[in-house]
Formats: sequence, C-alpha cells, structure tokens
Amino acid sequence: MKRLQRGLILSMLIGVSIYAALAATYGNFAQVALEIQRFPLLLLLGAFFLASLNYAFRYWRWEYYLGLLEIQIPWGPSLGIFMSGFALTVTPGKVGEVLKSYLIREAYGVPMVRTAPIVIAERLTDLIALLLLALLGVSSWMGRGEVWLTLLGFGLCGVLIAVLTSQRLAHGCIDLVARLPPRRKTVPLCAKLHTFYDAAAILVHPGALLVGTVLSLFAWACECVAFYVILRGFHGVEAPLLLSTFIYSMMTVAGALAFVPGGLGVTEGGMAVLLTKLAGGMSQSVAVAATLLIRLATLWFAVLLGVVALLLLKRIQRMQVNLDQMAGQKATPT
Repeated sequence: MKRLQRGLILSMLIGVSIYAALAATYGNFAQVALEIQRFPLLLLLGAFFLASLNYAFRYWRWEYYLGLLEIQIPWGPSLGIFMSGFALTVTPGKVGEVLKSYLIREAYGVPMVRTAPIVIAERLTDLIALLLLALLGVSSWMGRGEVWLTLLGFGLCGVLIAVLTSQRLAHGCIDLVARLPPRRKTVPLCAKLHTFYDAAAILVHPGALLVGTVLSLFAWACECVAFYVILRGFHGVEAPLLLSTFIYSMMTVAGALAFVPGGLGVTEGGMAVLLTKLAGGMSQSVAVAATLLIRLATLWFAVLLGVVALLLLKRIQRMQVNLDQMAGQKATPT
C-alpha cells in the first residue's frame, strides 16, 4: 500500500508539472486558468456522467469475460476489484490492470495466469474500438493518407488476433521455450504459459471478440461525447462531434502506445495541438483548458474511483480477517 501511495503521489506531481508546463508554454497560464474558472459546472458534471457510463460498459465486459472463463465472483466484490484497477492507471510500470488478477487470486484463489488474459482482451478490444471511432471521425473530413494510417492500426490488431487464435503456432512456440535450459525453470513457466494462452484463446474467439468490441465501442463513444460536451462549453468554438471523436480517440491510442503511465504528456499535448489546428475559432489557451478538463473528467476521475474502491476492499478484507479471528477464538475450548 505504501508503494501505491508513493507511486500515486509521484504520478500526480508529474501530471501537475506537465499540465503547468503545457499551460505556460503552449497557452497563456493566466488565460487558461480564467477559461477553466468560468467553464459551466453543469457541462463538467455531464462529462463526469458520461465517463461513468464508460466504466459501466467496461465493467459489463469484465463480467462477460469472467463468465467465459467460468470464474464466479459476487457482483459487489467483482465491481470493487474492477474499479481498483483504475487506481494504478498513472503509476510507473502500468501494473494497474494486473492488480485485478492479483486481488482475485488473494480473495478467491484463482491463479493469475487464468485471469491475466482478460487484461489482454480488454486492451485489444479497446484498441479496436478506438480505431473504429477514429476512422469514423477521420473519414468525415480527412484524406486517404490519414485513413490508411488508421487502417494500419487495424492491420496490427489483425496480426495479434491471428497469433492468439493460432493454437498450433502458440503451443509450438511455448513448447520450444520449454526445451531451453535450465529446464527445471522453463518447464514450469511453460505450463503457466499454456494455461495463459488457453484462457486468452477463449477471450479472442470471434464471438467473444465481437461482444467485447461492441461494449468497448459504447464505452469509448461515451468519452468521445464527453469531450464534445467539454468543447461546447467554450464560447465561439466550432468542433463537430466527429472531429471531437477523432481527436479524443486518436490521442488516447497515442498515449497508450507511448507506454507512458496514463499517456501523461503525450495525450494532453496531442489534444491541444490538434484542437488549435483543426477546431475553428479555438485559441491555444482554450485548447489547453479543454484538454485539462477532459482529462480531469476521465483519467483523474478514474484514478479517484480506483483509489476509493481499493481502500474499501482493503478495509473489508481486514474486517473479514478480524471476524474470522473472533470466530476462531470462540470455537477454541477453554
């Protein structure tokens, strides 16, 4: 828990530093602060609500994947475990999603190699959904070059899916690793890799992939609309819904592919630059203000919910341990 606290504090300090630098160098710091101060609170709350819908659809997908793997967890603890993954979204190493597998193992004894493939399936369907949304936006106003760039992303997703669904290729590679020395270490490792792959293959089956992608589409469309709602709150800004969808989805993908925790710096900088270049009547200060607000309503809101969920889970676990100890004391004969 202390490592989590240090990681969160460090990431928040990095985030604040990046945002301050962005406001000071790309926009006018005082003007950015003024734009944020006079932004309509009702629209900001609407963005928070849309972000909450994003998490709801993704939780639905989480439950669907657990069902496919025949892992039964009561919906309350399952929701807490799912939300806890957001707590580490901006910590170094991107270990937040793996935290869910760890929590399931600790509470229900399910090996992490069985649940970790859910993380792969979630990220894959998120990427496909965001690329589809980007293609929808880009096709409305850009040329063929930009469309081909998005299609290239689909091609990479297709290669990954082909590798994951080819049992002969996957098992052959794992068996090859098992022959490497020292066998006393590689053989147990490969046994876990076989379990990992078998679970992953279930989750990327065409039917499961379709359901997961559809849920991801609804989820990320909600945040694209939230971005559009934020932009509507600034006077004189012309940013259609499709343009907002393209900018938000592409910069979210860019932040993820940059392997920077939470996409800090990459996502914000890209959003601000694209807004000033593509949205009519938008100054650099307004672009920075809009970027900071949407990141508050999506990224940092998720981190807050994740921290609260994780603290509640830890508290419930401590209460359960205390109850078990009390029950054990009462059952012990005097």
